[in-house]
Amino acid sequence: MNITEKILAKASDKKFVAPGEIVDTNVDVLMTHDLTGPLAVESFKKIGAEKVWNNQKVVVILDHQIPAESIKAAELHKTMRHFAKEQKLRIYDVGRGGICHQVMPEQGHVVPGAVIVGSDSHTCTYGAFGAFSTGIGSTEAAAVMATGKIWFKVPQSIKIVVNGKLSKYVTPKDLVLNIIGKLGVDGAIYKSTEFTGSTIHEMSIAGRMTLCNMAVEMGAKNGIIEPDNATKEYLQHRVNSLADFIVLKSDKDAQYEYTVEIDVSKLEPQIACPSSVDNVKPISEIGDIPIDQAFIGSCTNGRLEDLQLAAQIIKGKKIKEGVRALVIPASQEIYKEALAEGLIEIFTEAGAIFCGSACGPCLGGHIGLLAAGETCVSTSNRNFIGRMGSTQANVYLASPAVVAASALTGRITNPTTLEAKQ
Repeated sequence: MNITEKILAKASDKKFVAPGEIVDTNVDVLMTHDLTGPLAVESFKKIGAEKVWNNQKVVVILDHQIPAESIKAAELHKTMRHFAKEQKLRIYDVGRGGICHQVMPEQGHVVPGAVIVGSDSHTCTYGAFGAFSTGIGSTEAAAVMATGKIWFKVPQSIKIVVNGKLSKYVTPKDLVLNIIGKLGVDGAIYKSTEFTGSTIHEMSIAGRMTLCNMAVEMGAKNGIIEPDNATKEYLQHRVNSLADFIVLKSDKDAQYEYTVEIDVSKLEPQIACPSSVDNVKPISEIGDIPIDQAFIGSCTNGRLEDLQLAAQIIKGKKIKEGVRALVIPASQEIYKEALAEGLIEIFTEAGAIFCGSACGPCLGGHIGLLAAGETCVSTSNRNFIGRMGSTQANVYLASPAVVAASALTGRITNPTTLEAKQ
């Protein structure tokens, strides 16, 4: 079996599972947030449940519409606070956590070999730690709250083997955009995407999280990477005990539907053009695209190394007149690290606005929305129509390096061209 099959077999008390098989699995952790959580709570009560199956395994994170920008949002927050207090759940409230997909591993709620579900499609992010992790609906979340179980069809698996060394200013975001461009938004529907190869083994945890985060953008049920020493180093001071680790790896004779092999040695920065994540082109084919806004952040690229890379490019320069540059760290922990390293000063001196940790403009929240006819280049994970405000706005997806360079020039820019001019 491969790693995904092994985790599902363990969680369903089976010795062996095969693609297409329906399994009733035990859930290790359920995550919900302020946008999808209230419907889950409503459904939980409608089915007559009184207590969650295990209050140590349900995590509530407020992140999508914080601080509350409307009475409706405030009421949703109130619902989740009341439910968390009633059920004695761990809740990360405004200013105490950050974006759910960063907070979960950061605060020790993710371990290798676990089955983790969340009422958010990008829950697949935690596959970066060798967990089977996937998004579910709010009513499914209610059922998990009550029972601690959920059924899955064991997915077919696609093996994505990545080798070679990424060039300067080419990042894991460029790699995953390239993969999505090759497979398409429907190329991995209800399949497991397993990332492996020398490039992946040498990649930081933050980079791995970016890859797994966007697995759902090609329709995948989950993205996953085998745990290794880097996984252990990241988690060892965050989880209660390393004894919780169940390190599973794919067998050498594991079966895959097919294998994709990629050499990144000549990969250049990639851009997902409006209005689909798989409308991907290398930056050399983009042409002259003026921008109104540049956004660095989200659960895809709001981690410390992303901010460090952007700050490296922006330091000592000024954001182009007429461009709004927003920088939003993925968690309050990252905010504090950015403060300690002087990154916030670099961004603000350049003319960018540095905000508290939240989803922000990624989901058309209450900051950073676009007007009709405006264009944003963003490090987030989706660019479909209306995702960031007006249905007549355009969103291009790119890496933190490209977004930083573009903020300086006022048009989508390859950061290597800035170096050439210096």
